[in-house]
Amino acid sequence: MPAQRADARRNYARILAVAEEEVATHGADASLEQIARTAGVGSATVRRHFPTRHALLEAVFRERIQALATRAHELSEADDIRAALLDWLGALTVYSATVQGLATALLRAGELDPDHANPCVTPLAEAGEPLLRRAEQAGAVPPGVTPVDLVTLIAGIALAAQHHPDPATEATRLLHLTVTGISPPG
Repeated sequence: MPAQRADARRNYARILAVAEEEVATHGADASLEQIARTAGVGSATVRRHFPTRHALLEAVFRERIQALATRAHELSEADDIRAALLDWLGALTVYSATVQGLATALLRAGELDPDHANPCVTPLAEAGEPLLRRAEQAGAVPPGVTPVDLVTLIAGIALAAQHHPDPATEATRLLHLTVTGISPPG
């Protein structure tokens, strides 16, 4: 049994490493069959470790999404809550614009079973909730804005900038343009 467990762990790591490369190259629609072939495993092995495309994407994006969630928690106690919210949205924008496939994954909530949350959006929305509520209380954002609204907005900006020669710079410019329209300073 231990040999199988070690083999399963190696397969998982190999599949994930190949998936990261494939998603970086081909985006969220990377072929699961190509991932299996490149990893040297069967499609059933990929599906055993990652039963859905969304589960695979969640694993690919997990580390950076967790870092963005941690950043939101850190910023939620900042004195200047508007600046803190914009800092977090800026980090989310740059990451979404520079990692092919993430923005698409963030927008795919409608493809999931209604009983399950989008595995890419949920941790970001949960982490951003306290930050957003404090910003709302301070009048930095209008009432009723949800964390999912913000993640969707950022994903849209990232998609709009994805074919620009410098997607991160263009996405950041579009975010600043949007922010100026929805929450002018002071």
